[in-house]
Amino acid sequence: MENTKGILEVLPDGFGFLRGENYLSTENDVYVSPSQIKSLRLRTGDVIEGEPREKKENERYRSLMRVDTINGHTVDEAFRRKKFDHLTPVFPNKKLNMETPDGNLAMRIIDLLAPIGKGQRGLIVSPPKAGKTTLLKNVANSIIKRTRTVKMIILLIDERPEEVTDFRDFIREHKAQDRVDVIYSTFDELPEHHTRVAEMVLERAKRLVEHGEDVVVLLDSITRLARAYNLTSQTSGRTLSGGLDPASLHFPKKFFGAARNTREKEGGSLTILATALVDTGSKMDDVIYEEFKGTGNMELVLNRSISERRIFPAIDILKSGTRREDLLLTKSEQEAVSRIRKSISRLGSEDATESILGLFSTYKTNEVLVQQILASHK
Repeated sequence: MENTKGILEVLPDGFGFLRGENYLSTENDVYVSPSQIKSLRLRTGDVIEGEPREKKENERYRSLMRVDTINGHTVDEAFRRKKFDHLTPVFPNKKLNMETPDGNLAMRIIDLLAPIGKGQRGLIVSPPKAGKTTLLKNVANSIIKRTRTVKMIILLIDERPEEVTDFRDFIREHKAQDRVDVIYSTFDELPEHHTRVAEMVLERAKRLVEHGEDVVVLLDSITRLARAYNLTSQTSGRTLSGGLDPASLHFPKKFFGAARNTREKEGGSLTILATALVDTGSKMDDVIYEEFKGTGNMELVLNRSISERRIFPAIDILKSGTRREDLLLTKSEQEAVSRIRKSISRLGSEDATESILGLFSTYKTNEVLVQQILASHK
């Protein structure tokens, strides 16, 4: 019989199922017994390939008879891997290059002024219509083109269906389906659906990191994920302003907090870039953002007043940046960044962004820009 392949979800009762498209249950799921899960140390999020047995008359699902590979590795290799929670978190120290040959200005600015490392926990703070979806797409494009070894999961929660199609077409155009998954739960789905999809994505990412892979998760948005948990989690009896239950933030914080670089030879890295919505007119959204503020080690702030002046990318340079950027930038890049930031420190947000865009568009690449800045200050 033909082999089957799917992502494992282990249920509270000890047995599990191999799920297919979008990590959710269908009638084609394959049953995995508790004894197989225990003896092979299988975990939720493992991609398992093996031989199934046809279902009998009284059975709803096919059963897994034999396991051939786990996450593309042998059963022995998977058995010996470390658990994600036992990996030692360290600061990101290898940069994900964002600069592309087409010279996209937003990516060049991020690459120098708010660099993203492997294992970064980044927050993209954005009001409506400031260009966050375009920015996420640009980030995905840069990673696909510049870092071929990275596995990427784009997680769209509470999104419009046409946005999902747009992202899927975008990945297809780049012929990157083998290393990029677009996982989604659209706004017409139940909040329980949103939370389940997010939990499966987190487990999948953790399993890849355990095998030494570098993984990037782009989440749009952490605000909507927190809203979904606010509707589904058990109430704690306390309520923050805007009607937010503090208990509902536990999993979104666990999700965001999972981003980390790990010690070499222990595991890979998990980079999470999540969007947070502000100025939506909802008090709850502002409270969610306040709760996540400071939990990341990189922040990119988009500014509505900049976008209203038709300046794109509408990045608020003064409020954006990366902690410990010295681990990601070369000495000459650090020197250039320090001089750039000094020159705009007295300007307002809009003028600072305009000044930076003017500076970056004058030179074709960041390398030339850095050389010119250092040469002009000699």
